[in-house]
Amino acid sequence: MEKRRPEKRRIDKRQVGLIGLAGVGGVFAALNLDEVEVNWILGTWDTPLIVVIALSMLIGGGLGYLTTRRRRS
Repeated sequence: MEKRRPEKRRIDKRQVGLIGLAGVGGVFAALNLDEVEVNWILGTWDTPLIVVIALSMLIGGGLGYLTTRRRRS
């Protein structure tokens, strides 16, 4: 019987870049705690800037993932 070696997990350049970008974005968002007036689709509310930045990053990341995923197929 042959022993199987556990596969080493390889981190590629994209993952390192993504982790770095997420870290910089997280620090940037955490430093912006002021309240801003945001015109959402359903109305206008005072919202902490950290929420606006985090939502923008999530939406942008999701759209970027969907467009690259579609292109690869």
